[in-house]
Amino acid sequence: MSSGKIFGIGAVVLIIILVIYGVSWNNSTVTVSEKVQSQWANVESSYQRRSDLIPNIVSTAKQYAEFEQATLTGVIEARAKATSINVDASNLTAESIQAFSQAQSAVSSGLGRLLATYENYPDLKANENFKELINELERTENRINVERNRYNEDVRAYNTRIKKFPGAMLASIFGFDESPYFQADEGAQNAPNVGDLFNN
Repeated sequence: MSSGKIFGIGAVVLIIILVIYGVSWNNSTVTVSEKVQSQWANVESSYQRRSDLIPNIVSTAKQYAEFEQATLTGVIEARAKATSINVDASNLTAESIQAFSQAQSAVSSGLGRLLATYENYPDLKANENFKELINELERTENRINVERNRYNEDVRAYNTRIKKFPGAMLASIFGFDESPYFQADEGAQNAPNVGDLFNN
């Protein structure tokens, strides 16, 4: 067999190996990308759970006529704005996540003011229904933090995959773009302190 034929066979084998590797890399990266999108849905679901608690918290607080209406109105308005922001999980951008984060930060601030204010109302603080709502809020805030961290871990794994060689080259061929991290607004990492409200 001539050296030309051997070279030709070797080239064909090499091309086949490269194509198989490229297809395998693409399929694995699609899986990692889907995990990022799925985890973003978990982040949104956790925030939605918090949002669903707010009407009951506000409704219970409203039963106490002297409770500051401006505080309740602020929470309701922040919730309305936050629930109006939709982020497409298949097209996550730094701008869309920042808008989402800012709206959620406003909800956190409003809840923080509500919780600080209601300390002045012993009857409300003693309300069993309100206690359970606040306990549920605490669990939800913890869940939000967990889901945000998991999302960022999945983004890190995905971004690392498409930036390392030969991933960087293949990512441009297959159209994989970097995913944005969830970065809380300044001060937003401090969720409403609900852990020891009833221990005083």
